[in-house]
Amino acid sequence: MVAAAAGLRVVRCGGSPLHGARAVFSADARFLLCTGGDFVKVYSAATEELVRLLRGHGGLVTGVGLNPHNRLQLYSSSLDGSIKLWDFTDGILIKTFTVGYKLLALYALDSCEDSVFVIIPKRGERDTFQLVSVKLTKTAGQDVEAKEFSVVLEGVDASPKCTAFGREGEYVASVKNFHLQVYFFKRKQLNRFSLRATNAKGGNNLFTCVACHPKEDCIATGHADGKIRLWRNFYHNKEYVFSTMHWHHDRVMDLSFSIEGTSLLSGGVEAVLVQWHNGSDCKKDFLPRLGSAIEYISVSSDGTLYCTLHTDNRITIINSNLRFSKSIQGLIRARDVKTGLVVDPRTKALVLNGEAGHLQFYCLQSDKQLYSLDIVQQEYIQQAGLNQTDLVKVAFSAQGKWLATVEEREEEPDLELHLKLWFFDEETQSFKLNTQISMPHDDHVTAMCFRDMDELEDDSLILVTAGKDCLFKVWVILEDTDPEAQQSLSWSCDFVGSYHNYQATNCCFSEDGSLLAVSFEETVTVWDSSTWDLKCTFCHPPGKIRDICFGRLTCSKYLIGATDHGFLCCWNLLSCALEWSAHLNVVILQPDPLSEHIAAVSWLSKESSLFVFKPNEPRPICIQRNLCKEKIQFAAFVPRDVPETVGSEKYIWLRRSQLYFLTDAQELMTFSTKSPEERLTVSSKQLAVEESLPVTPFSLLLGKHRYQQSQGDIDLTKVVRNHHEQDSPAVKELLHTPAHVLPSASFLCPIFINSLLISKEKKSAEEVADEVEMESEEAEEDSDEEKDVTEMEQENTKSMDLLGEITCKLSKAEEKELRKVRKMDYSWISAF
Repeated sequence: MVAAAAGLRVVRCGGSPLHGARAVFSADARFLLCTGGDFVKVYSAATEELVRLLRGHGGLVTGVGLNPHNRLQLYSSSLDGSIKLWDFTDGILIKTFTVGYKLLALYALDSCEDSVFVIIPKRGERDTFQLVSVKLTKTAGQDVEAKEFSVVLEGVDASPKCTAFGREGEYVASVKNFHLQVYFFKRKQLNRFSLRATNAKGGNNLFTCVACHPKEDCIATGHADGKIRLWRNFYHNKEYVFSTMHWHHDRVMDLSFSIEGTSLLSGGVEAVLVQWHNGSDCKKDFLPRLGSAIEYISVSSDGTLYCTLHTDNRITIINSNLRFSKSIQGLIRARDVKTGLVVDPRTKALVLNGEAGHLQFYCLQSDKQLYSLDIVQQEYIQQAGLNQTDLVKVAFSAQGKWLATVEEREEEPDLELHLKLWFFDEETQSFKLNTQISMPHDDHVTAMCFRDMDELEDDSLILVTAGKDCLFKVWVILEDTDPEAQQSLSWSCDFVGSYHNYQATNCCFSEDGSLLAVSFEETVTVWDSSTWDLKCTFCHPPGKIRDICFGRLTCSKYLIGATDHGFLCCWNLLSCALEWSAHLNVVILQPDPLSEHIAAVSWLSKESSLFVFKPNEPRPICIQRNLCKEKIQFAAFVPRDVPETVGSEKYIWLRRSQLYFLTDAQELMTFSTKSPEERLTVSSKQLAVEESLPVTPFSLLLGKHRYQQSQGDIDLTKVVRNHHEQDSPAVKELLHTPAHVLPSASFLCPIFINSLLISKEKKSAEEVADEVEMESEEAEEDSDEEKDVTEMEQENTKSMDLLGEITCKLSKAEEKELRKVRKMDYSWISAF
């Protein structure tokens, strides 16, 4: 991670490689813990959901391992030079051990109580690494320095898969180039073994990985020619023996023994998991078609689950009988991202190139691929130098109802182009192909955009494409009146525009959709989108226009453009004049859809810098230099679900949207105003234990009941807070009276219901009690007949008073008149 400046940090977010280090299972095999950029990710092995995101490292996390003496705790190492101890079930950072070196791998052993093993670079020597034992002191405090360590092996490989520990930690084996070295801890003996670079048949003997048998003295090594060697009797330098197994046609990527050591797992570029039984070349099983090359293999402590990490950022969970169980797909790193970063308005997912000919919809919150859409719909042929159809442009309508894609295949001297319009089907919740247009332009398509107007219907949708054939074309929806047509809507070209036979390079609509800006080399043209009349032109030589965008909200009267000669220009659409210009080599111009802010990314002297500004103010409100070492390819603003609390006015542009950018190394990064310590909050609000519960009919019923109960509690709390400053006596009586002495439910129900009614007048409980006492004293002075009536009134009054309902009181004269009426004989009425 790069700290751009105090207060604003550049952090690796989702999309970081999940295969950076070997993943580990929790002791009960419910969770899978793996690295992901600067974070440690905890996935549920049953539901594939990300249940914990452990934040706190200031650099790439390079290794994870369970605490051997507390299986609910986890060690993690990072390039920031620290080892952190976590309670991964609750997402709590327990302690940080500062080593002071870049840590490239981490190993935690049962036999070592207060130390772990890490790989660090050797000071003073380039590309030379050491395996050292670091003592973790038990001093008080959360931040502890761990400067006491001892060197175990010199000249080891930096890769974690090239070092492994043997039976009960008695020895450690490490491979590098064509050499294997084994160090025995008790004997303090180091044995070295070497192989020739090539064998008699021309095979490459380069070591690629190593694994140790958990019960026996046996070491398995993988090689670049696809062979696996099993080494035995390596206590002796000259009397060692090894056997060879061979199935992989290319390099062996990783090896792992089962818990009991009865089988050996291997993986390579074939995307096939191979299970070797009893060290025999004849007994083996296969699990093919895993998608991409296998980078790491892990085994759960109970032996029931295997895990493979793949180069396409996929995690596959496999049962011990080699049956596929679960798959977790992260951001696929395409060979060449040509579509840029586009935001899906429906899901707020990032959309970009995925597998060959596919669009991937990537969720930023869960760091998982939502789904992949096959655009090209052709089988991809794995052959070097073969020109195949590639996806180059993508655009969404304002509400995400329509998707436009452009695919091309260039075979000299011919060029194949296809413009496809996809409609989102609500029933299937997926995009369906609506219209396919062959050769929409005679040359490459350079830009494409929809008119962003939420209130418009389908008949007002407009799509604009620009091409190197010096034309821009306007596409509209037409309704097919043919009753035999398979679909009622289709797209057709409505207008073709050009300007002095210059190549069209960029296009964009204004916020209200009334204007269209199209750049033709050095000139920006502005068109009326209702009549397609040319309104005005802007030019700022020298240099061609690299990118353009309109201002938004209060800055909608401005048009911004960047040239390839290092100028950033702002034109006023009302005065048709240049408002201001700045000498800046802008490679990306990205407006925020929810504010007036525009982000400009420059590239100068191998340094990427960010400038955030408003078009009406030539002075940037935020400047961040040295964002990363790589050149930034694309950027996109993604709206936040909840506005962010920003402490400084300098970072107000991060409040409603978050800026993501993709580098040349295809690392997805974003900005954060919080320090690693402030970002320690877990991403999931639910407990990890609840996430891992099996889904049964009873659990679903219980979960639904709890949800309804929680919602009812919230609603009841609102009623009580709004209308009852004091608790109702009736509710208190219901809650605090023992169950075995409560009256029947039929008696309590009316009391409880009436207690929820809103009283017109509020009186204290003491005043209500005094009134009840006065009425009982007056009733004792009446006759026996009146006493019975009064007692009934008291009961009713008490019930109503307990409910918090205050009845209207009669005066003494009215009460006497009421008694006289009650004493009168009305029996004579029955005669009629």
